[in-house]
Amino acid sequence: MMALFPLSPLNRKLVRDLWHIKGQLLAIILVMGCSIATFILSFGVLDSLKLTRDVYYDQYQFADVFAGLKRAPESIKRQIQEIPGVSAVETRIVFGATVQMAHLPEPVTGRLISLSDKRQALLNNLFLRQGRFPAPDEQDTILANEAFVEAHGLNLGDPVTLVINGHKRSFTIVGVALSPEYVYALAPGSLFPDNRRFGIFWISRRVLEAAVDMDGAFNDVALGLRRNANVAEVQDRLDRILAPYGGLLSYTRKEQISNWFLDNEFKQLSSMGVIGPVIFISVAAFLLNVVMTRLVATQREQIGMLKATGYSNLEISAHYLKMILVLVLLGGVLGILVGSWMGAGLTRLYAEFFHFPLLRYSFAPQVMVLAVFICAGAAVMGTLLAIRRAAVLPPAEAMRPEAPAIYRQTLVERLGLENVFSHLTRIVLRQLERRPWRALLSVLGIGFSVSILIFAMFMDEALDHLLDVQFDLIQREDAALNFVEAVPVRALEEIRQMPGVMRVEPIREVSVALNHGPYQKRLALTGLRPDPHLVRDGLGELELHRILDKNLDPVSMPEHGVALSATLAKILRVRTGDILMVDVLEERRPVFFLPVTRIVEDFMGLNAFMDLDRLNAYLNDPPRITGVALMLDPARRAALYQEIRETPMVAALSLLQEARQSFKETVAESLMITVTVNVLFAAIISFGVIYNTARIALSERGRELAALRVLGLTNREVAWLLFGEMSVIVVCALPLGMVLGRGLAEALAASLEAELFRLPVIITPQTYGLAALIVAGCSLVSFFLVWRQVARLDLVTALKGFE
Repeated sequence: MMALFPLSPLNRKLVRDLWHIKGQLLAIILVMGCSIATFILSFGVLDSLKLTRDVYYDQYQFADVFAGLKRAPESIKRQIQEIPGVSAVETRIVFGATVQMAHLPEPVTGRLISLSDKRQALLNNLFLRQGRFPAPDEQDTILANEAFVEAHGLNLGDPVTLVINGHKRSFTIVGVALSPEYVYALAPGSLFPDNRRFGIFWISRRVLEAAVDMDGAFNDVALGLRRNANVAEVQDRLDRILAPYGGLLSYTRKEQISNWFLDNEFKQLSSMGVIGPVIFISVAAFLLNVVMTRLVATQREQIGMLKATGYSNLEISAHYLKMILVLVLLGGVLGILVGSWMGAGLTRLYAEFFHFPLLRYSFAPQVMVLAVFICAGAAVMGTLLAIRRAAVLPPAEAMRPEAPAIYRQTLVERLGLENVFSHLTRIVLRQLERRPWRALLSVLGIGFSVSILIFAMFMDEALDHLLDVQFDLIQREDAALNFVEAVPVRALEEIRQMPGVMRVEPIREVSVALNHGPYQKRLALTGLRPDPHLVRDGLGELELHRILDKNLDPVSMPEHGVALSATLAKILRVRTGDILMVDVLEERRPVFFLPVTRIVEDFMGLNAFMDLDRLNAYLNDPPRITGVALMLDPARRAALYQEIRETPMVAALSLLQEARQSFKETVAESLMITVTVNVLFAAIISFGVIYNTARIALSERGRELAALRVLGLTNREVAWLLFGEMSVIVVCALPLGMVLGRGLAEALAASLEAELFRLPVIITPQTYGLAALIVAGCSLVSFFLVWRQVARLDLVTALKGFE
């Protein structure tokens, strides 16, 4: 092959050098491949999701502004169309219903949305996956969302029974559809999707008008805006028009619940895509720097000969730079292949709970080029010093062996402890002390590998802790009932009489805007109160839906003011004692002021709590509730579900264990795939760092070890000189890596903090122990591979050096 394609002398030397340190280079290629694969995995999936979302929103006319209301005549649509900046207006009817599924004991919630008489609406158009649209005059046909159909195994032509406005009606599914409004479909009061217990249905407007007594009226409106529209002004005008009709404050696409969840997921993917690759690329650059620095040190005589025979500094620099670029090229190919394969798999997972018409992994060339370019830049920057050292080395100095270290007593000898250690161990300690910077760099490299393992594994424990706190300490109820609208508090007694209800706590949720200076947040203000029976028995603490302090201990509901979750307090820039202006967004829209009396801890959503009775008083309402938290008798659940299915006032039933499972199947599953990949890559990096450190040490000390063998030391004694030094380095690296690992975990948790959920920084001794065990295992494997080379050490060749 070389006869056909002759190589220059330097290129032949490059091939020999690469082959000679092939084991070290393979480890570096793996580290580079991991960093590039992580980058491509995260940002490739992120680009695929963003591109799919943007194209879907554009093609199917996803609205820019939304608003709900009680009831308004269709005639005011003209007033809305005349608002400056509005390009399209779509009015419709949105109504809740109960879905009766014979094979499912618990009740199923449905949302009915009216269909325009035209085949395509102006906004929020449907993608028809299969079947057809109902005709305007058809009384018993309906469209169902794809996720619900798949969850129940339904087909076109199957019947579905709905309880609408207290009346039971049967419909036939004639089409399966997707909507840009429900890429991530949530039932009322839920944080995570449950496609078995929540369905979306589209029905002819004429049919829905008759069913809910909304003839010639609407209760929901969506607006499309021109590019230059003043969004705040459009919202203000719209709110004033809808106010007499029980309008809630309008909200933008950014605040629309499905899109909000997508944005949160994108933020988390982006954070994971930055932190992981940055760490991996940094370690790869560090490894390259160490390898090149020590390679130059072991080849100083060769460099001197090359310069003496006429090679310039530029040619020698280019020689070592080509070695780096070969590694980057091979690592890039490996990373692109692995990252693309994993990215396609993760995209298929996202397609299971983000419902787009089409979601495929996008092999974005710019992402791949950027990943390789960043890795190449980091590698070159990490080895510039070593290349410069090779270039400026004077020939006469280079051809002379490096001066031996100056002899002096070590710290062990100065302390009088030399008799405690064997002569071989004293050699190991002397070697470490006389080259402290080299030892420190080795400790730092292995410490980074430990920290990456801890960083990769902590999320598993963090997610478990999050779920335990949320569903075992905060939301301890078995189920939560939400009513269609606020009902008198006497409904508690009716709920208590239902079969299987063991305990009940009233809840009232009111849509509000909390304001503190220039900061505002819209959310549901939750009024809580203990079970009335417990209050009469002298027990005034919340038992089911509780609030916790920063130590995760339950605290009582403040008698005055409001309790805010820590994340919400941070968003509003408030501390205990600050005053919030509360803008109620429902019905009479009162405005009142509340002091912040407590900051509480939670990990899901943004929450604000106050005493239920005081909330009703501020609203100028008699005692009313919008839902209840329930503790149930497991043996009587079926009877309870049957009664709830026949109760018109119930809008939704949330089962807490199902919510926990839903979280695991959506957010947790995607995160855990990333965690698994990071742990695998971290283990590879750990092996790469330790093997490189041991192999470089052997390369540097080959002559010394050969000389000791000639003087009579056995292979085992020589191995102890080499591996004893490495063992000390590994032991010193473990605590450093644990500190660095916690720092990386805290950085990741901070970057992933979002309104949807926050990761607590929980690192147990088991995680530290497992990381240490993996590093110890990588060390043993590395020592074994290097030991084989020590055992095969050619004494004559080692003493002569490399030609």
